[in-house]
Amino acid sequence: MRRGIAATALVASFALAATACGGDDSGSDNSSGPVTITWWDTSNATNEAPTYQALVKQFEAANKDVKVKYVNVPFDQAQNKFDTAAGASGAPDVLRSEVGWTPAFAKKGFFLPLDGTEALKDQAKFKSNLIEQAKYEGKTYGVPIVTDTLALVYNKALFAKAGIAEAPKTWDDLKTAAATIKAKTGVDGYWGSTQAYYAQSFLYGEGTDTVDADAKKITVNSPAAQKAYGTWLGLFDGKGLHKADTTADAYAHIQDAFVNGKVAAIVQGPWEITNFYKGSAFTDKNNLGIATVPAGSAGKAGAPTGGHNLSVYAGSDKAHQAAALKFVNFMTSATSQAAIAQKNSTLPTRDDAYTAAVKADPGIAGYQTVLSAAQPRPALPEYSSLWGPLDTELPKIAGGKETLDKGLSAAELAIAKLVPDFSK
Repeated sequence: MRRGIAATALVASFALAATACGGDDSGSDNSSGPVTITWWDTSNATNEAPTYQALVKQFEAANKDVKVKYVNVPFDQAQNKFDTAAGASGAPDVLRSEVGWTPAFAKKGFFLPLDGTEALKDQAKFKSNLIEQAKYEGKTYGVPIVTDTLALVYNKALFAKAGIAEAPKTWDDLKTAAATIKAKTGVDGYWGSTQAYYAQSFLYGEGTDTVDADAKKITVNSPAAQKAYGTWLGLFDGKGLHKADTTADAYAHIQDAFVNGKVAAIVQGPWEITNFYKGSAFTDKNNLGIATVPAGSAGKAGAPTGGHNLSVYAGSDKAHQAAALKFVNFMTSATSQAAIAQKNSTLPTRDDAYTAAVKADPGIAGYQTVLSAAQPRPALPEYSSLWGPLDTELPKIAGGKETLDKGLSAAELAIAKLVPDFSK
């Protein structure tokens, strides 16, 4: 899942009836020329898209019977655009889909099941939890192309100056470390986020979640969740703990402070690796420490699994689908993923893509070690939307404008409207 500043659009037009879109039969007869498929790529237009465009050219060079119309769609617009286009039978043949979109689009019949197809012929090579996250009701609707999760990232030099030899294993350890760092260096030890996605690890640390999808029960205000959010809230107040930033620019403020050595540790994802290296604190890349997020009182440490899959539009004709399946297999191959990782500092989704050259990037190597704690989201179409009510309430709680009880009760009521068949 990508948070941060959204990419600017490179899209000139979204003419849904264009030749390249799946609902059109043009180009389906190979005797009249190559099949042209459309790919909506949702990667960052400036930092990441050039890598994908170069791979498209490589694919076309190796597959003369297929042309790819590349369209970069801003990530924060892509879900709604695809939903609208697919409903009108004019969606692109391939979508770079955030993992949380899979259940909803699969439920609507917009994605093609990929089990047994060319796109998934290397299924055994992929990390099993990522394949599981691409499933809905037992069928697989996407091939993982990049993955991510949250980790505790820290400034090794500041930790060493404070005499702390290893990353904190629990949230209580983090509080203690923050106070020590402040006393020894004058720098805050930790700055937390008020965004719901970043608070998810606190829930996992207490063995709970916003909902229990299997039991169809809302658990965001359960005793375990109250304890989790209580721990989260406690990390905004204390020696070496930065107070909550509830402004619209909070994400940028936290990131800037960390990369420039003004705070020793934050929780962040690998989509910021390249930006870490641009900061004054990490001109030496090896100063970047990466550890599993701290565990809660249940002794568990977990972080949400994010990333993107390549999915194929179910409304495309057979010729376009065949070409799309071939394209997906190429783009998610070990060779392609290794190239993407080296250029974009993103995490591959298959072990054979973690080559020596890829792992030479300490950021990638570090995040690879924490992937085992990544927890897949339940195959619930509404799941990703459940963070919305919390994104409204958590800043109020952290900013002292609302009590924890009142905020979680409000979030519970709002979530109940999103999953009306769930009990409280």
